[in-house]
Amino acid sequence: MGYQDIQFEKGTVFLVTGGAGFIGSNLCEALLVMGCTVRCLDDLSTGKYENIEPFLEKEGFTFIKGDIRDLETCKKAAEGADYVLNQAAWGSVPRSIEMPLLYEEVNIRGTLNMMEAARICGVKKFVYASSSSVYGDSTELPKREGQEGRVISPYALTKKTDEEYGRLYKELYGLDTYGLRYFNVFGRRQDPDGMYAAVIPKFIKQLLHGEKPVINGDGKQSRDFTYIDNVIEANLRACKADSGAAGQAYNIGAGGRLYLIDMYEQLCQALGVRVTPDFGPPRKGDVRDSNADISKARKFLGYDPSYDFAQGIRLAIDWYKEYLK
Repeated sequence: MGYQDIQFEKGTVFLVTGGAGFIGSNLCEALLVMGCTVRCLDDLSTGKYENIEPFLEKEGFTFIKGDIRDLETCKKAAEGADYVLNQAAWGSVPRSIEMPLLYEEVNIRGTLNMMEAARICGVKKFVYASSSSVYGDSTELPKREGQEGRVISPYALTKKTDEEYGRLYKELYGLDTYGLRYFNVFGRRQDPDGMYAAVIPKFIKQLLHGEKPVINGDGKQSRDFTYIDNVIEANLRACKADSGAAGQAYNIGAGGRLYLIDMYEQLCQALGVRVTPDFGPPRKGDVRDSNADISKARKFLGYDPSYDFAQGIRLAIDWYKEYLK
């Protein structure tokens, strides 16, 4: 079904923080197509101007260059907004191990600033990006809300803290908050470059260019790879969710489990190449296995992912072939 059946009144105002990033820019695009008014707040520290450049001439789109670490910027951006989709954050588990103070500033204080701005400005719903990394060292599969282990990276700790603030802002102030625990999102506009690039776009680019990818660890780590359109759906359905479902966090995945080495083989097949990968040391802070139980999101948000890995990877590869020309 996807998100095409979801409707908002024309002119409904959305603030998308981190709107020039991978997930944020896809949300901006979907909302503009639906006829909504979209404000994009981004400091372009990790987001890319080229991601939102096509929207600048569109009616109803506004780009605000600003930092969520500044409360006044957050309040100005949230003024008059109906919904906030808070995607602004620094990602990457390994990078968070190197820069814990920055992650605390952006991912915790920045998110708290946005929640406070949303409360002050009377926003209807505050939907924010959490992460499957909050499950930490838990070995339970599939991952279920309420069965978290100890977090094993600063990044995971920032997301766990955001969820606690989300609960408190619902309980203490009545702000409807919805935390979305993303499971390994991939798709168009995900950056393939840099030492902290996500594995799928990085591998696609390397294979297209005849390079030999490196798999960290033994390749038997498993992931619930989730196509971007599923994540768009989850955000929009959270905006329509009952107030009684607020103050909680929800798994947002495809509900599947794929070993890294098998994902790599599928990429090679889809691209028509045969390249034996190298294997490197495991990455610190990485969760070994990941598989989302999405029954809670299905029940309370109406989330029903339309894309499995095979469908999503075909679409992603088509996009990268065009993008990487």
